[in-house]
Amino acid sequence: MQGIIMTSNWKNIISSMLMGCFVYVEVCGQTLPSAPFQLSGKEKRQGYHVLFDGTSMDQWKGNTAEYVLEEGTITMRPSQRGGGNLYTKNTYTDFILRFEFWLSPAGNNGLGLRHDYVEPDKGYSGMELQILDNEHPDYANLEPGQYHGSVYKIIPAKRGFLKPAGEWNIQEVRAKGDHIQVILNGEMILDGHLKEATARLKPGSFQNAVLNESGHIAFLGHGSVVKFRNIRIRERKAFCCAQQAYRARVSSVR
Repeated sequence: MQGIIMTSNWKNIISSMLMGCFVYVEVCGQTLPSAPFQLSGKEKRQGYHVLFDGTSMDQWKGNTAEYVLEEGTITMRPSQRGGGNLYTKNTYTDFILRFEFWLSPAGNNGLGLRHDYVEPDKGYSGMELQILDNEHPDYANLEPGQYHGSVYKIIPAKRGFLKPAGEWNIQEVRAKGDHIQVILNGEMILDGHLKEATARLKPGSFQNAVLNESGHIAFLGHGSVVKFRNIRIRERKAFCCAQQAYRARVSSVR
């Protein structure tokens, strides 16, 4: 009889513990955090470093009220129509940027390259690559340079390679001088030169900051839910240094 009571008590204790864990998760409003994102061995050798690993936004500044850490992502939770901008604390010149993004239906955001820092709610200054749910009916009649991956209203990107809203996309952006390339889900959707493209435009129809030689990486809010994860960058000069260091190690072993 005593053994039966003890067994019952242990069941009650375990049940209470499990219920406590469930309540904790519900109160927090999110699942337990996943392991931090890590670079592959190849990316380490190439000189990449992580800008966002899913656990901390320490390398970012700006609108951290609406761009929030959520279940391993930077998620834009807009409370205003414009949304405001989030910037890297560091600035970059020539680089390769890799990240993943998720769009809600009719999702709209922008990727700023070589941006000047502008205080939240004060607009933006620099080049913008469009991040957009291309196939949503709201965007049926846009100009070619307003669809996803385009240098906004300057160099149009190819369409047809964006996954449906609610699925994760993989994107790589290469910037070397005025040469900009965008690879979406393994397909080159943009390959152009800023100076050549802007020379064809009416003077005053674009910001001079589009041609900045260096600046911040930024996410430019447009009032819709968008998520980002696994963000890393390789500066061109860092790649050269990493290659030299790797070759030196290989030579020393020989």
